[in-house]
Amino acid sequence: MASSTYQKNSITLIDGISMGTGVMIGAGIFALTGQIADLAGPWFPLSFVAGALVTGFSAYTYVKMSNAYPSAGGIGMILQKAYGPGGIAAGAAVLMALSMVINESLVARTFGTYVLRPFDIGTDSPLVPVLGVGLIVFAYLVNISGNRSVGLVSLIMAALKIGGIAFFGAAALWAGGFSFEPRAKADDLPLTGFVASMALSILAFKGFTTITNSGAEMVDPHRNVGRAITVSILVCVVVYLLVAFAVGSSLSLDEIVAAKDYALAEAAQPTLGLYGFYFTVALAVLATASGLLASIFAVSRMLAMLTDMKMIPHSHFGMPGGIRDHTLVYTVVAAAVLTVFFDLSRIASLGAFFYLVMDIAIHVGVYRWLKHEIGAQGWVMLIAILLDVLVLGAFAVMKWQSDPVIVVIAVVAMVCVFAFQRIYLRRWLGEGDNGHDAGHG
Repeated sequence: MASSTYQKNSITLIDGISMGTGVMIGAGIFALTGQIADLAGPWFPLSFVAGALVTGFSAYTYVKMSNAYPSAGGIGMILQKAYGPGGIAAGAAVLMALSMVINESLVARTFGTYVLRPFDIGTDSPLVPVLGVGLIVFAYLVNISGNRSVGLVSLIMAALKIGGIAFFGAAALWAGGFSFEPRAKADDLPLTGFVASMALSILAFKGFTTITNSGAEMVDPHRNVGRAITVSILVCVVVYLLVAFAVGSSLSLDEIVAAKDYALAEAAQPTLGLYGFYFTVALAVLATASGLLASIFAVSRMLAMLTDMKMIPHSHFGMPGGIRDHTLVYTVVAAAVLTVFFDLSRIASLGAFFYLVMDIAIHVGVYRWLKHEIGAQGWVMLIAILLDVLVLGAFAVMKWQSDPVIVVIAVVAMVCVFAFQRIYLRRWLGEGDNGHDAGHG
């Protein structure tokens, strides 16, 4: 079945980079800039730098593991090798899959929000989720047409949007006199809020895991997975900083926060005029569409691999086709449900909680059992764990103060995931199974 599901050498290095940047830029800059500014205050552009630094330490573990064991189920493979075939590995893998599905709903709602901006229709309009679900359906149709279609569309869209966003940032800075003056004193920097904002900045970079999850399909994966991850993160750092400074030079902090769901469109009009506004809206539509396309491509393959590894249950519900066809349907249905019932802020928060907990589990497992096997430096992973814990703690504190409901939802959901996975896995794990998780998961 694996041979029919995964097409070896179907994704080139350029395809991998375009997929990674496609997911990151699709959600990161359009959906999260205003929310990051809301937490980080006047120095919000630096949150992207700090988020990139944390992501760099985190990516080290993924690159080392992917170079050694490229897999179409990248995250699931890493967790199973670290913990064995038990509840910890399966639960953390499901959290990763859920965070990716959450990212899809985040991007879908951002798409709907920007499409409606020229008509001055607010973010609370029912048309926002309707348009978001429509985009999810479109991404599904492209994905069922095959890997080459996804790779080609991702490559074209990535090139267009990176060029377009770079143009927007440069033009806005030019119009603003290449100056960025924070509208508050340095003493006003909310330290806890700034650290908490890094959770969303990290979420803006987590699209690099899209590449990890497509490892088995890449050309020369032992080299190109790591290269694609590194290049895509570097590209996004440059793009995020350029746009963050452009937005900060065009709008006051209060204006950015007020327009946090469509901050880039709002920032374009004062400096670039009406044409700049429409250009930014078009750019957002393109970026979110390509981001969703790449994300669905990756998460459906990850779920298929987790099913092959018997880490998650599977039912075809009477549908024709193979496991990958079914997981593709599950992915788009779950993303559509989240798009309808959650707003952008709560979607982003839930994704940040799930991703950071999964990320910590990855680093702890690899550090404890695999660092010598893959030739990794343990101190890098220890720093990654420490940074993740600090950011997660600050983010949880801030969200508990502003929206305790989403913290409760996140905790309950994670408890349910791990409890369900432990019960499910007992059905087929025998007493003779080996693995690091034997006594822990």
